[in-house]
Amino acid sequence: MKKRSILMGLCLTASLACQTSKRAENAKYVNPFIGASTSVGDAGVYHGLGKTFPGATTPYGMVQVSPNTITGGDNGSGYSYEHTSIEGFAFTQMSGVGWFGDLGNFLVMPTVGPLKTISGSLESPDLGYRSRYDKKSEKASAGSYSVFLTDYKVKAEATAAPHSGMLRFTFPANDSSRIQIDLARRVGGTSTEQYVKVLNENTITGWMKCTPDGGGWGNGDGKADYTVYFYAEFSKPLKNYGVWSANIPDGTVRKREEVLGKAYQEWVADAAVSKNVKEKQGKHLGFFTEFKTTQNEEVLLKAGISFVSMDGAKNNLTKEINDWNFENVQQQATELWNQSLSKVEVEGGTEDERKVFYTALYHTQIDPRMFEDVDGNYIGGDGKAHQSKAFTKRTIFSGWDVFRSQMPLQTIINPTLVSDMINSLVTLADEKDKDYLERWELLNAYSGCMIGNPAVSLIADAYVKNIRNFDVPKAYQLAVNSVEKFGNGDKGYTTDGFGISHTLEYAYFDWCVAQIAKGLGKTEDVNKYSKRGQAFRNIFDPEKGWFRPRDKNGNWEPWPAEGRLKQWYGSIESNAYQQGWFVPQDVDGMVALMGGKEKVTADLLTFFEKAPDNMMWNDYYNHANEPVHHVPFLFNRVGSPWLTQKWTREICKRAYLNSVEGLVGNEDVGQMSAWYVLAASGIHPITPGDSRYEITSPAFNSVVLNADKDKRFTIKANNNSAQNIYIQKASLNGKPYNKCYIDYKAIMDGGELVLEMGSVPNKAWGLEK
Repeated sequence: MKKRSILMGLCLTASLACQTSKRAENAKYVNPFIGASTSVGDAGVYHGLGKTFPGATTPYGMVQVSPNTITGGDNGSGYSYEHTSIEGFAFTQMSGVGWFGDLGNFLVMPTVGPLKTISGSLESPDLGYRSRYDKKSEKASAGSYSVFLTDYKVKAEATAAPHSGMLRFTFPANDSSRIQIDLARRVGGTSTEQYVKVLNENTITGWMKCTPDGGGWGNGDGKADYTVYFYAEFSKPLKNYGVWSANIPDGTVRKREEVLGKAYQEWVADAAVSKNVKEKQGKHLGFFTEFKTTQNEEVLLKAGISFVSMDGAKNNLTKEINDWNFENVQQQATELWNQSLSKVEVEGGTEDERKVFYTALYHTQIDPRMFEDVDGNYIGGDGKAHQSKAFTKRTIFSGWDVFRSQMPLQTIINPTLVSDMINSLVTLADEKDKDYLERWELLNAYSGCMIGNPAVSLIADAYVKNIRNFDVPKAYQLAVNSVEKFGNGDKGYTTDGFGISHTLEYAYFDWCVAQIAKGLGKTEDVNKYSKRGQAFRNIFDPEKGWFRPRDKNGNWEPWPAEGRLKQWYGSIESNAYQQGWFVPQDVDGMVALMGGKEKVTADLLTFFEKAPDNMMWNDYYNHANEPVHHVPFLFNRVGSPWLTQKWTREICKRAYLNSVEGLVGNEDVGQMSAWYVLAASGIHPITPGDSRYEITSPAFNSVVLNADKDKRFTIKANNNSAQNIYIQKASLNGKPYNKCYIDYKAIMDGGELVLEMGSVPNKAWGLEK
């Protein structure tokens, strides 16, 4: 039986209620508002804050029913906490992305009074159907969201199942109440074509086609090209319904800025409204149903979503939500979260720390989301329907971010998901007739976002950990092809504007190929890619004592007046100081180049001590972005494990808070939160592709990994507190342990690591090789 069948069984059986008492109810600690802001003002830079969404979803679910406050801009989640009006509740969302976002499809809004066909704006909400809302009424939990829309005096509530969702609206007494659905709506642009059909007096179906011409991911540069199918039922019969259709002139540019522009908005505001239309296809459609309501009358909408077909959407809904019991769907969503969050159990810490921890774990369980229907059908990279075999098709692989912490976390608590993701990427290459792996996959798009070959790291990390439930020969060949296509080439370095970032990251991914080659007995490849893994040496300038980009002739690029603090100097989204620490495959070699352990330790201390107290975007240790996420653990490798303990506890305390501004940088599809889950548990890798996890100071008295399995691994921190952050001594399964690292196999075999904590560093602990 496939995993999704088990999941659906859990979703739909009455046995959930009796299971609840047997499992820790960790969902109660989830605060979906953590990170739910895109505010540039609060972040101080254009990158914004967490960019998460607060709406309802289920673990790795295909559907997310969430409020949307904005359509355009660098705002992938469609929501920002400080916005004062809501334009609707969409059934698909992205989580924490930093590029111009996508999804935000099937936007549903309850309204009263005259019909309006545009959403209006944050500055002028009255121009459209959006509504101001009572901030104090806004509530969110794992699987649930509610808010009071003050302009319409409507209470809106949302919940979700894995492939479907439900909205409940409590209306005032009004002769012109309405539910309207903007079928053209899409975060970062518009769907370019829509279709809707009334099937009976309670049901509509249809689709929205989203192409790069309509903006979306990267404002079209991300190449997202997908169709969302829906099947929606209304609890109140369709008696007075209709469609609005905007006359968008042929040849109109339909990307983000144009869609939000004055001319386009006027076309939508002047859309033709047709009553009782049974079927319609067009460039910019919306559907509405009007009815009379009594005071506090509840009207519900439920919808199944599919990326395959309208029949698939219908099947998804009928299999998951077969009645109008909103509380039951909500309870099932919460129980799915309790089940999923029970993979890790923590004891100790403050109430806020437990909320931060379980919200972080929650955020790591949104993506990579399932991308197949309940029957296993999914849309492939070739645009055709496929049946998944022995794996669950997944999507949204934020490669450059998640190879560092998110996927190494999943190798411990959810290894099946890791093999699912690899299978999804490998089959995608076949379906798209590509001979290399995508670095940032979204809904089958080879978007090419960011740099490097992160899928190679994913495969190598899985392979060395014996997670191999995928076509290993094919995956290996794709990994080889990827590093050959995107790499340092014959020169042994890359000469474009991001020469430091590219050269260092390509060298690491070459090394990753060598790790798979070792297991496959490919000696020639081991030698070849191990040697290429040393390419970092080709851009180290002994005179400057640091990495420096070269031009195409091999000459050093001019050294800036700011030195290695110059943002974007040979480095993407970073400076040379931040990017230069990225030699995870040969830390000893890097340290030797930099002048030895003592000099590197002093430099690392400067790097951390000059970071601002709030850990926001800065030129030193910049936790807001991924290139430095492994750096706190380098102290373990230079003979000062106590400094890893000190600084990871500092980062956990200063960069993660139980507040909307509780993430100092973009969530990045689970990466930011996964760093916290691992570090707060007391372990974190430096080098995915190696089975070593660094040991650090846990934020809790006890952390149990794989708590839902027979082979549980417990990390106990005796005498732990906000002051007692230093490891004095340790034992593993009852025997003294003086290593500052532990192997993946030891974790997966189960057991107990006991750490005795104190307020003064024990500089002798953890030095054993």
